[in-house]
Amino acid sequence: MLKMFVRICFVAFAISLVAVTARATPADDDLRQAAKLHKGGETPQAVAIWHRWANQGNVDAAYNLAVIHQYGDGVPLDYAKAMEWYRVAAEKGDKVSQFQIGLMYQNGQGVEANQEEAHRWFTMHRQHHFHHKHEPQMVAWREQALALIEERDRREQAALARKNSQQVIAELKQRAQPLECPQPGLLAANAGQ
Repeated sequence: MLKMFVRICFVAFAISLVAVTARATPADDDLRQAAKLHKGGETPQAVAIWHRWANQGNVDAAYNLAVIHQYGDGVPLDYAKAMEWYRVAAEKGDKVSQFQIGLMYQNGQGVEANQEEAHRWFTMHRQHHFHHKHEPQMVAWREQALALIEERDRREQAALARKNSQQVIAELKQRAQPLECPQPGLLAANAGQ
């Protein structure tokens, strides 16, 4: 029985290993190689690999090209090229690239600073999902989130009220204590001097 269980586990492991290996694409292998080349200081070779895959529509390759141009990492600093590659990735739905474009507009990197355009890029991925707004599950989640937020606010306000009331009571007790009066004998002794 134990041998059979071990064999089943081994077969399941082998199948999952084959499945994971089968999912790796040539692009994944090339992009890993490009990252190693770039890390080793061989940026021109890495850039060639990233260009080839980015031109075929690979989001990760386009993003990598954008990042190295935005920060001048192994290539000359070039915000225009960074924006160009971020746009390639962003148009394919890459949220990080959309956010980076928003930051570039916000900070005026390679483009004129434009807060409205920055906001549009920051929220672009949200616009895509507005059609889910009225689904029953989304409505229920929003209501649950609001209830949790209101409960948290009530707890915080109650804690603050307790703290404030304790502080007020302490101040009143301090004011209510009688002032120390000097002893009558001391007053007469001080008056004769």
